[in-house]
Amino acid sequence: MPYINATPVFHNWQLLLRLKAGMGRTNDKPIHCAPVSGREPPMKSLLKSLEILEAVAEHQPVSVGELAKRLALPKSTVQRVLLTFHEAGWLRQRRGDMTRWEIGSRVLGVRPPELNGGRLYAAAREPMRALRDATNETVHLSIPDGINNVVLIDRADCDQNVRTFSPLGDAAPFHATANGMAIMAWLEPSEIEAIIARGLPGFTEHTITRADRLREELRAVRERGYSLNLSHYRPAICAIGAAILDAERRPVGSVCISMPQSRYQPEKLAQWGRQVAEAAHRISMQQPFDPI
Repeated sequence: MPYINATPVFHNWQLLLRLKAGMGRTNDKPIHCAPVSGREPPMKSLLKSLEILEAVAEHQPVSVGELAKRLALPKSTVQRVLLTFHEAGWLRQRRGDMTRWEIGSRVLGVRPPELNGGRLYAAAREPMRALRDATNETVHLSIPDGINNVVLIDRADCDQNVRTFSPLGDAAPFHATANGMAIMAWLEPSEIEAIIARGLPGFTEHTITRADRLREELRAVRERGYSLNLSHYRPAICAIGAAILDAERRPVGSVCISMPQSRYQPEKLAQWGRQVAEAAHRISMQQPFDPI
């Protein structure tokens, strides 16, 4: 089945990044990451080890030599770290090619609560399927990770021969995506300004990179009830999103339909926008003060 990849390179492999805040044990087995350098402090050594883990996730299956070249580290250092994670179950050697490494099954146990069947996840399942069936386009459910980015936590794939694809756990910017702008439009002004202050990098020629233009677009999102991404983040990918609000009208997530640009029809925008907004509203009606 052909896909159009709607994701960036896994430079922020979201589920693995969670390890940086809380990793230390796997069941009863402590993880002792091999020091990258005998002179480095333990925390810096740990972060370097996690960079190796993330690089495996991004390029798997990958060899020691490839990792060493990409990360500018000695092969012996990379090998020690790989063996440490292998012993703990985080990495495994590829079947049939023991020189190449890939992510092990242990990583499946490290994920945010939303991916473990939280209330938002559960409340969104049926409206997402209904939206997918009504539009025959892929539906994405995302949540804000603070004011850092938005994270994809669920997806309902359409049955089109060509469709967009983003992996669960994918992190994306607020200002360049439909789900991101849908959420951002309902944040507090101070939060919006904090996101803008970090910079608005361009991903395509259509990305909104000017602060005044973004503020104007966010006002339009609130007025019409849905956001619009016309190849702002990835070339030839379009999406229409709407925010999911809790009982205090704070954004706790967003839902969008995503499609190849070849299927985007401007004359259907109002209809699609209404359908997405209705799905988001259905999910919002089930949200308490704490969505998780």
